[in-house]
Amino acid sequence: MITDERITAYINSLDSGDGEVCDEIAREAVESYVPIIRRETAALLKTMVAMKQPVRILEVGTAVGYSALLMTRVMPENAHITTIEKFEKRIPIAKANFKKAGMEEKITLLEGDAGEILAGLTGEFDFIFMDAAKGQYIHWLPDILRLLAPGGVLMSDNVLQDGTIVESRYAVERRDRTIHVRMREYLYTLKHREDLETTILPIGDGVAISVLKERK
Repeated sequence: MITDERITAYINSLDSGDGEVCDEIAREAVESYVPIIRRETAALLKTMVAMKQPVRILEVGTAVGYSALLMTRVMPENAHITTIEKFEKRIPIAKANFKKAGMEEKITLLEGDAGEILAGLTGEFDFIFMDAAKGQYIHWLPDILRLLAPGGVLMSDNVLQDGTIVESRYAVERRDRTIHVRMREYLYTLKHREDLETTILPIGDGVAISVLKERK
């Protein structure tokens, strides 16, 4: 654990829930071993969207639609979410959840490889939430920054890798070494780009919040 379990449990105990549909999706995801954002990360996501009030939102990694629906609860009335998912088995579940919540008109789900889809997207997004293949974050970053509006917010989840990010690459499991190296490179890049202001928070499995400065 990145943070003290008792503190996390206490903070989560204060949560009043996210409505019948979202709470049901969360329960079903846990029972089905579908990875969704942790409760403390969900609270941060909602707070960031409520604060930023973005009109155009991009999400990389839909899963079953949980985080997208969380954002709809606090985004402006005229906002729209574009979300990307590759895993075929989860796409119909996400679509069904969007319909159940009455949000199918507010959310566009793009099916396919995130790298290919991002390369073909145009326009600017006020808020981007990254929660997909962690080893690809660094490869997607050029397109992500191209699509992020000046003053826009990039929120990247799972960046501390259950705390193993601080270990030597040789101290982690061999199968995880590529992701480990790429995530360290990703975080270094976020913190050292002059056009970004980034903070890394030990919330959930680690979250990076980056703001794109005004282009000169």
